[in-house]
Amino acid sequence: MASTSERKTAAPGRLLGFIVLLVLSIVMLMPALFMISTSFKSNAELLLFPPTLIPKDIRFDNYTTIFEKMELLLYYKNSLLVSGFIVIGTLLSSSYIAFGFVRYRAPGRNALFMILVATLMIPYPATMIPQFVLFKNLGWVDSYLPLIVPAFFGSAYMIFLLRQFFSNLTDELFEAARIDGCSEFRSFWNIALPLCGPALATVAIFSFLWSWDDLLGPVIYLNSNDKYTLPIALAGLSSKFRVVPWNTLMVAAIYTVLPCIALFSFCQKYFVEGISLTGTKS
Repeated sequence: MASTSERKTAAPGRLLGFIVLLVLSIVMLMPALFMISTSFKSNAELLLFPPTLIPKDIRFDNYTTIFEKMELLLYYKNSLLVSGFIVIGTLLSSSYIAFGFVRYRAPGRNALFMILVATLMIPYPATMIPQFVLFKNLGWVDSYLPLIVPAFFGSAYMIFLLRQFFSNLTDELFEAARIDGCSEFRSFWNIALPLCGPALATVAIFSFLWSWDDLLGPVIYLNSNDKYTLPIALAGLSSKFRVVPWNTLMVAAIYTVLPCIALFSFCQKYFVEGISLTGTKS
């Protein structure tokens, strides 16, 4: 055990570290605090310089009048629809492919996996035009299919994460299941998936956040206003007015990040556990 003198020596260092972390936390939270502050300001107070952090005239009605300025509920529904299907497709396809990479020891398996991981280095602009031409020939432009269908063919990054987790499962577990008459699919569905809940939660969070915040994909493929997602609505909000309504824009941004905060708060335990487990390999 540490002596009294050692504890006294370590105390100033801990205090200094706490102060540094506190200052850095405040700096990191300043954009979020300013966003919340701006959402409560009136139009006149937006033009004040220097800007005020605490509004002089707090306008709670900004959170209700936004529904008159934009079809927020419609964009919410569209984003939830697209993100929900992308999460489901990514979970099903990526987990099954990752399980196959671990369980089937066929010749060239590692080379094929390396090729899969190498696709992460291909920039999206290099495949953007060929994909658009393909989906246009299929007649999928101005629909959600170009955004949703690719998720059901797996994601290289998610496959990598899940493969790391499946590698920690022992072969004896699946051998015992096979002796009991369990097929490979049942081994995957009834044994592997229940054991990798934290990894699946990590994949679900990543997939939801990336699809929820995606702007480029919906901009390329969606043309109808009734199909727009939240990122398109936020990007187009400033172009509807001669003077950018920053208070309305900040209110819309707060409404947009609420599902992300709720999802992460609910799955935080599984997310941290999943990240720690997928980073190890026995």
